[in-house]
Order: sequence, then structure tokens, then C-alpha cells
Amino acid sequence: MAELNRASKNRGLYVRTGQLHTTTKHHGRQTETKTHCYRYLKWVLWFSLSSTYFLTSSLITHHSPTTSLSKTATVSLSKTTLPSRALFESLNKTHLQKLKTHPALGLFNDLKVYIYDLPSKYNTDWLSNERCSNHLFASEVAIHRALLNSDVRTPDPNEADFFFVPIYVSCNFSSINGFPAIGHARSLIESAVRIISSELPFWNRSRGSDHVFVASHDFGACFHTMEEIAIEDGIPEVLKKSIILQTFGVKHGHPCQEVENVVIPPYVSPESVRPTIAKAPAKGRRDIFVFFRGKMEVHPKNISGRFYSKRVRTVIWQKYGGDRRFHLKRHRFAGYQSEIVRSVFCLCPLGWAPWSPRLVESVVLGCVPVIIADNIRLPFPSAVRWPEISLTVAENDVGKLGIILEHVAATNLSTIQRNLVDPTVRRALLFNDHMQHGDATWQVLDALFGKLDRSHRRSRLSGE
Repeated sequence: MAELNRASKNRGLYVRTGQLHTTTKHHGRQTETKTHCYRYLKWVLWFSLSSTYFLTSSLITHHSPTTSLSKTATVSLSKTTLPSRALFESLNKTHLQKLKTHPALGLFNDLKVYIYDLPSKYNTDWLSNERCSNHLFASEVAIHRALLNSDVRTPDPNEADFFFVPIYVSCNFSSINGFPAIGHARSLIESAVRIISSELPFWNRSRGSDHVFVASHDFGACFHTMEEIAIEDGIPEVLKKSIILQTFGVKHGHPCQEVENVVIPPYVSPESVRPTIAKAPAKGRRDIFVFFRGKMEVHPKNISGRFYSKRVRTVIWQKYGGDRRFHLKRHRFAGYQSEIVRSVFCLCPLGWAPWSPRLVESVVLGCVPVIIADNIRLPFPSAVRWPEISLTVAENDVGKLGIILEHVAATNLSTIQRNLVDPTVRRALLFNDHMQHGDATWQVLDALFGKLDRSHRRSRLSGE
């Protein structure tokens, strides 16, 4: 008779048809009528289970989202009229593989995000300067664009789980040094909240706990580049109950992360790295052992008298500036990504804040990132296995870099490099205008899905 078996995790649920016995339990022959009855029941059971599963799988396939959030599998149908066992198991395996490959399939479909349509002075007016959408803080633009193009977006705020507030505060570039000036950030955000709280009821209903903001600056929602001032100013009162997507994160307590937050990667344009990858040396040949290009002070230059990078970069320059193994440059070079793709190790020391765009650039271009920033929290650790693709060197051990990196090169470098070329790792750190499965915006949604206890809609439905 037919047996329903629970198979191994890889095969899921499948049906195995046992051999029909033509003997009775004790003795004698089955009557012809009973034999036909068994055969009839066998085919009815087989056809029913197969047809049911075929219909279910078909519905799942044809109702998958059409965006890049999930990838619809293509199934070749059998030429036979009745569903065969091979087809049945193929559909079953395909469905389970989709769930394994796309863990949010069927979950993100039910996740809804409402995007406030704020006056353009809060966001799109800033795009007149094309740097606004391409510099290291541009995740505030990229996430907004990706959500606008996503199936999770809902035009009905009543069915939303989360409310995204699109404010670009990093595009006010200083006319003196060209750096983003974010002194206006607090007043701009407070002004936006006054608008959304007066025109719609959703902010007041939750006091902003289901509202999402991006703070892609040195010290996140504290909105200042200098840590002492950022700590003194703290997080604006209006944001303290909201969810902040921010590049800043440390493993210990810090006033600038005393808010519900998700650590996101700094922005690196996918379009900027593709040509570099295409022009990479043949067979991945890397002729630079250790690479770093960036600010390395010999003497403190800021008015506080402090050394930039807590003096870490100063030590690197003083200790290894003349070392032929180290390719160290203190001046800007537009084609510096071509140097990264030629390098084995890429130094990622802290600046004013612990994080750096070099983290993303190194991973995407296949250079082993050497993270020198004590207690840094890295983005999306469930998707990016940082201990397997990078090295972490304590700030106090920066003077031993030469010895440490030579040891790694002689031992487990090849293993790290193999882990580093995993395309899913690279994808998780890049923001795309149209969200792709597993990319940085997808990871943000995955993190928000874990915070559905903040959704007023969900709490209302569970109480009904």
C-alpha cells in the first residue's frame, strides 16, 4: 500500500508506493475483486497526492513576486498526462530548494513598508549634485530608491508594518573642503517629523517605534563627525523610539547606538566596481602584498589636537612607509580600486569612526580586509561570515602588522581567499537601485522582518 514518509531534510516530504502483496495476511490467494480494489485505491491515492502537490507548487510558482526579491524557478513539465513520480519529486525538491535559497520567500511577500511622500526639499532636491547618490554616505538615497521599486512597498499606510522616512541629510557638501556638512540634520529631521505627525496618524499612534530612518554618517544618529561632540549631543529626542539604519556600530555600550538600530555597510556604487573587476589581472594575479591609500597624519592637524585614527594610521606610515611589502599612499587617486584588485591584503583602519568604505571595496574586489578598529560591529553578520573572509588586528598591535600578515600568508591565506570570492558575500554589501535577492537592501528587510513585534498592524491582527 502507499506509504507517506518523511524523508531527509534535503528531500523533504515524498511518497513511496509499496509493492502490493497478492497474498492474504495468513494464507490463500486474494480474490480478483480485492486485487482490483487495491489497484484502484493505489492509483486514486497516487493521483490525488500528485495532483494536489502539482497544483500547490504551480500556485506557489506563478504567484512568486516578479521583482528581484525572489527568483522564480522554472519547471519542465512531463509530456505524460498523469503526473509522474519523477515530476512529483522534482517539484517537491524545487519548492524546498527555493525555500532554502530564499528563506524569506512567503515572508517578505507579507512584509509591507509605507514610504512617506515628503516635500522634495527633504530628499530629491539634493540630487541636483550627482555626488549625493554616489558618495560613501549615499545609502540613504540607495535604500529609498530600492524600496520605491520593491514589492514590499504599499501605497496604503493602514496595511504597513513599517514606515520609511526618506530624508537625505548627507548631501549638503561643504564649499570649503567638499565634505558632507550635517549640522542641519537635526532640524531637517525634526521638521519632517512635524509634517508626518500632523498629516497622518501613524507616527503619533506608535510614537515612531515602527518608523525607519537612515543615518549613514560617522556616528550614526548622533549626527556629528567628532565623537566627543556626537556623544555630548546624543541622539535627537524625536528619534529615540524609532529604528535607525546606521553605518556606526560598536560591541560595547555607546550613546550613539542607544536606539533600535541595524548596522548597514557604507555605500559603494555597484557600477563603480564592475569595470574594475572586468579589468582585473588575468588569473587573479595580485602583485601588491599590503595596500592602503588614505589619510595618514604625521602630526595632528585638527583643532582638538587629537590624532586622526587614534594614531593608528600614523604608526602604519612611520613603521611601514619604507617597507617594500607595503604599498602605502597618502594622496588621493581616482583609480585606486585598480590598486585594490591587485592587492592581497587591504588595510581597513578606523578614521574618526570605526567603519570605512574600504571594508566593502576590499571584499567586493577580492582583497582580504585587515580590520583595525577595536570592537567594531560589522554589517549583516548572518549573511557575511566576517571571521572567515577577513583579519582583525588590535589597534595596539598595528606595529606587528608585517609579522602577522606574513604568518597568515604562509598558513591559511588560500582558505580566506576562497571564502572571499563567494558571490553571495559580495552581493550582501552592495545596494542596488532595484533590489536583488540577498543584496544590502534585502538584508535590511530581513533585519526589519526580525523586528515585527514593533508592527502596529501585526499587534492589532494578533489581538483580533
